[in-house]
Amino acid sequence: MNTVRTAAGENTGAQKVALVTGAGSGIGRAVAVELLAAGWSVALAGRRPEKLEETAASAHAGAAALPVRADVSRPEDVTALFAAVRDRFGRLDLLFNNAGTFGPGGVPVEELPYEAWRHVVDTNLNGAFLCAQAAYRQMKEQDPRGGRIINNGSISAHTPRPHSVAYTATKHALTGLTKSLSLDGRPYGIAVGQIDIGNAATDMTAGMQTGALQANGETAPEPVMDVADVARTVRHMAELPLEANVQFATVMATAMPYVGRG
Repeated sequence: MNTVRTAAGENTGAQKVALVTGAGSGIGRAVAVELLAAGWSVALAGRRPEKLEETAASAHAGAAALPVRADVSRPEDVTALFAAVRDRFGRLDLLFNNAGTFGPGGVPVEELPYEAWRHVVDTNLNGAFLCAQAAYRQMKEQDPRGGRIINNGSISAHTPRPHSVAYTATKHALTGLTKSLSLDGRPYGIAVGQIDIGNAATDMTAGMQTGALQANGETAPEPVMDVADVARTVRHMAELPLEANVQFATVMATAMPYVGRG
């Protein structure tokens, strides 16, 4: 599905082009809508076409949105996704590597099925790698050369929650991926950074306000922040000149139990 919503028809080339994975809901949707409102052309990637259409429909009139159904854990889907972006817009200035899953919540490590572990790794880590690799290939060859990749890490890239071994392990791995990509991208004008997000109000985090398991075994409600604040942070990182880079940013609900957690 490659439906384009744009009043002006063809991209003039003046607009920056972004690809947001996991754009059908939550943080991905908020970031996509923020970029569209700022005049970016945005490819919306996700597994559920109807959700991508909802994201496209929520953008302002005249925004250039390209919904593409893709499962980032499948190499063939990623190849087709980047081909669709290249065919429609001709280049890529930003990849927001956002697609991810918590996996089964609250499952002790000794009870976590291997299939669940593998699903989280395939989505959060392998999917991020496949998209970054495809972005690198395009950004190295396009003219003007270069671009930016922003990986969606997590507070869990620093401090885990109880019973989150698969999610936490992949988010720690994303930090290593970010550092390696940032180093390897220097000769090609490819800037790579990471945003670590804590308690943004989305469907995935809805339960935190009623009660989240703490390190001491208690369950306690936690504060959340507006997901629009995350979107504005990503936009700030995205709109820096390629000579500047936010290597790591942490944006979180001010009073959440992170500093001193546990």
